[in-house]
Amino acid sequence: MGSPLRVSIFLVLSIFIQSSAHGQSLGLETFGRSQAVEIKKTFQDTKTRFLLFEGENDQGCEIQLHHPDTLQQCGFNSSLPLVMIIHGWSVDGLLENWIWQMVAALKSQLAQPVNVGLANWITLAQNHYTIAVRNTRLVGQEVAALLRWLEESVQFSRSNVHLIGYSLGAHVSGFAGSYVGGKHKIGRITGLDAAGPLFEGSPPSDRLSPDDANFVDAIHTFTRGHMGLSVGIKEPIAHYDFYPNGGSFQPGCHFLELYRHITKHGLNAITQTIKCSHERSVHLFIDSLLHAGMQSTAYLCSDMNSFSQGLCLSCKKGHCNTLGYHIRQEWHGKKSRKLFLMTRAQSPFKVYHYQFKMQFFNQIEKPVETTFTMSLLGTKEEMQKIPITLGEGIISNKTYSFLITLDMDIGELVMITLKQENSAVWTNVWNTVQTIIPWGREPLNSGLVLKNIRVKAGEVQQRIIFCSENMDDPQLHPTQEKIFVRCDRNSKRLKQKT
Repeated sequence: MGSPLRVSIFLVLSIFIQSSAHGQSLGLETFGRSQAVEIKKTFQDTKTRFLLFEGENDQGCEIQLHHPDTLQQCGFNSSLPLVMIIHGWSVDGLLENWIWQMVAALKSQLAQPVNVGLANWITLAQNHYTIAVRNTRLVGQEVAALLRWLEESVQFSRSNVHLIGYSLGAHVSGFAGSYVGGKHKIGRITGLDAAGPLFEGSPPSDRLSPDDANFVDAIHTFTRGHMGLSVGIKEPIAHYDFYPNGGSFQPGCHFLELYRHITKHGLNAITQTIKCSHERSVHLFIDSLLHAGMQSTAYLCSDMNSFSQGLCLSCKKGHCNTLGYHIRQEWHGKKSRKLFLMTRAQSPFKVYHYQFKMQFFNQIEKPVETTFTMSLLGTKEEMQKIPITLGEGIISNKTYSFLITLDMDIGELVMITLKQENSAVWTNVWNTVQTIIPWGREPLNSGLVLKNIRVKAGEVQQRIIFCSENMDDPQLHPTQEKIFVRCDRNSKRLKQKT
């Protein structure tokens, strides 16, 4: 297709949604496994091209099924694991740039080398969406046929296979894992924002599921609904399902970012802006390869609302894990685990998660509506003027819990500075109250008292209690900074669970 159509990706995604809705109204019974082609069929010729990459910059060498000489020609090493990338739906029939970025990262950033392959099913993917969905089963069968052939011809163990599927490619990976047959499963499948339309709400047998490999992980980045549908699947489909920033949308992908994208991508800026959140799953995974020392930690939680309150920063009993290639492949039980984390808008995506708990004493009955800024001093860095809003109004004896994320590692937190910001109206109200009710010899100019701040650092699993530096004056004075330092006798270091 020509450049104007590629630029008009917004229309393309509209077709994506419309075709999906159309497909659902048809009730596509042909998706059932009972209707699938016999999985033991011997594929002499496949419509999927299998490429192997010897270097991080080459364009790939084609492996042909049942031609062992091509394995040798392409440098396949049966003693090394195989990581195979599987792309998704295509509009213009071109392989996307992220594929080459992932190949380069896999070839250059791993301590232990791996075979890196690509299942190129572009001729089957460049179709009306509902047709491309049907083709995912055929491609899954062809990938399974390749893996069985490798097992038979060079004794390559399926347990050493890692399939990385993006969008529709995630479900291709799931079908490959189920169609491979036999008593043993393939090693690992990673689903990168697996496609939602025609898969959301489907039985596990009709989509990627934990049953398709020994270990399945999934990253959900674009589940924001439109007309009851979303580009990425919302429901858990893996042993570990990661929901960065809640999974619905990603920072830096708003249309307000279009100008920045124009400076970087030129005429392709609209394309990049529209598919930004969907493709963010890919770049989070690549980021985990490129920044081995900055792995993003995600935490088990029931929903994003609880996570936003900082209530889920525990690593006990496997309640946290690492997002991306270096995930700890541990899983207990049959239920999928949903993990949440926040990220930056650009690479490196890692942030540091902190839970803050504050219990105020309000000296009058009416709720105090105010905002704060907080500055954090650590042993390495300092972060200044972080805005804090605690909701509708502060009342007495209520504990307010919230999440703060930092783009940098400030080290161990040693001091907190809290400042009450927009409280001019409240100050006038309180000064009027003081005029009516005498509180003592020295006038008070705030109705809020905060004795301590409790902090939990998610990445290092450390709890610290901070007390007011001036215990003789626990008042929060409007527009004045209040300093809190560590209450060392109450501090407690948690043993990190890995």
